[in-house]
Amino acid sequence: MPTPEKIRNQVERLTADFIGLGLCNSQNFPSLVTNGGLQEISYSGSGDLSIVLKNQPYQEIYDELLRTNAYNLRMLDGALVQLMYKFENGTLTRHRLAFFPSPDLTEYQNNPEIYDDDEIYADIVMRNIVVFPIRFDFDSTEGTYREIEHPKSHLTLGQYKNCRIPVNAPVTPYAFLAFLLRNFYHTAFKKHTDAITQFNEYFESSIFESERAIGHITL
Repeated sequence: MPTPEKIRNQVERLTADFIGLGLCNSQNFPSLVTNGGLQEISYSGSGDLSIVLKNQPYQEIYDELLRTNAYNLRMLDGALVQLMYKFENGTLTRHRLAFFPSPDLTEYQNNPEIYDDDEIYADIVMRNIVVFPIRFDFDSTEGTYREIEHPKSHLTLGQYKNCRIPVNAPVTPYAFLAFLLRNFYHTAFKKHTDAITQFNEYFESSIFESERAIGHITL
């Protein structure tokens, strides 16, 4: 079972891998803050994230996150990646893993001949791409989760407030970043997957049997 220290180390190691492979051009290394029995792993300098919960245009949300450096990684195409975990007495209680693609890919799509040979851009030069944020949330707090309606671990696509696709378990940093690379930077994933540190520890299942019976995701 991943501990707070192991989760922090995963994020730190993977951040270094992304830097070394040239997959990101800005980053905030993770911090582990302990307050009594509470431990929180986030990016250095993390602060108020209320902007992402407000009814604001996506462009404004993205711009505010960029302005305040509210991310672990900024990918070369401008996408922002956040990884945040909370533990209580060594047990995971919450996580928030988010991907905010750049709302403006015009530069890459108007000049595909410049970027097409670079694996990090190869999947975004098509003009028919529609960007949308994705988020893997976990919350085991009593009174927060509700079977099927609000799964403990779930995936949200876009900013749809009632989009909560059940996920089999809380998601580790490695599983999340591998998911992003495989699906949104597939050309880069194929080239660099063997050079990225792999972690084989996983959290215990949190999905209800009723949620297994409907559309769900296993990572």
